[in-house]
Amino acid sequence: MIDFELTELDQEILAEVRRQALICRKYARDLDENEAEFVPKELPEAKDFKNPFSLMSKHTEHDTPLSIMAMLVAAGASWGDYSVRMREDSGGLGNAALRASGTPEQIERWKDKRLAMAITEPSCGSDSKAIQTTAVLDGDEWIINGEKIFVTTGCRADGVVVWATLDKSAGRAGIKSFIIMKGAPGFEVTHKEKKLGIRADDTAAMVFKDCRIARDHLLGLNENIPKQGAGGFRAVMKTFNNTRPFVAAIGLGMAQAALDFTRDALAQEGVEVDWDGGKHSRSAVQQELIEIEAEIEAGMLDALHASWLSGNGAPNNLEASIAKAKGGEVARTATSRCLELLGGLGITRDHLAEKWFRDARITDIYEGTGQIQRLIIAREILGYSSSELS
Repeated sequence: MIDFELTELDQEILAEVRRQALICRKYARDLDENEAEFVPKELPEAKDFKNPFSLMSKHTEHDTPLSIMAMLVAAGASWGDYSVRMREDSGGLGNAALRASGTPEQIERWKDKRLAMAITEPSCGSDSKAIQTTAVLDGDEWIINGEKIFVTTGCRADGVVVWATLDKSAGRAGIKSFIIMKGAPGFEVTHKEKKLGIRADDTAAMVFKDCRIARDHLLGLNENIPKQGAGGFRAVMKTFNNTRPFVAAIGLGMAQAALDFTRDALAQEGVEVDWDGGKHSRSAVQQELIEIEAEIEAGMLDALHASWLSGNGAPNNLEASIAKAKGGEVARTATSRCLELLGGLGITRDHLAEKWFRDARITDIYEGTGQIQRLIIAREILGYSSSELS
């Protein structure tokens, strides 16, 4: 049975996350304004705060499953800020791909490295099968050529999981993932991207020019290109079944932050929700606050459900896409609705509301746009293939 009721330990962990999130907010505006700088690996206040995950050592089977706590902690941290953390996270999206598709030897070899994931290209966004970066086998080495953009944690990562095609005519079946470490000949991180939101975040552009890596850097070591089906592409894509609910939780954390700020600002002006009255006895502003809160809660339940399935080893392709589609949409619309309720207070840089609005926008775009998620959902429900419904 699914049970999301929090134990005392769960509440202690989330309370610590909230305390640290409030500290992180102090640095959010300055780092947003100075996007060329990098977020500190550790804030000066870190010495006074314990790592919330250290409390996990007390975790028992009676506490909330770790897969669920990961979602709640992610939402709680982004409630403070998208980019700033008391201590820098040690992993990247590439680490999730390594755990999902790497051989035991590869996982052991690179488990302590921070790995980014490089998929998006200047001419290829949501349509992953259109990847132009190539990988050609030359003896016992792969030669990688191509360009990648919007690589999260690309500047600070130790290496990157790069999607490249062995055979463009094979479509998805020809796409493989390669682990390329910093310092490999022909691999260059060209610059940190400038963006609408998440400006402080480490997002890089990369170029691979006759980049040579050892043959055993192919993730999973499967060089076969099947004549039918998607081959290893589908297995690599399953990485996103774990990360998409996580992205939804991050977006919903920012939406909750915007709602909390809006509710407090309106309360200071004497506008508070009348919970006893019915819908038709409330003002439009009161009803809007209730509806935003309901949307955020619905999105969070979707993310928790998808994560619960994953944590129990159950298929969650449909549920992960539902969580991402709903969470990304709510993050985008809830922050926008809060700005409308706040009026001029919402667009001034004196407060973080406009930043949450800008930052939340990305959660409906990366790791598969909302439109792509709806295609996946439709295919899963109707039983269509990507060629039948695209």
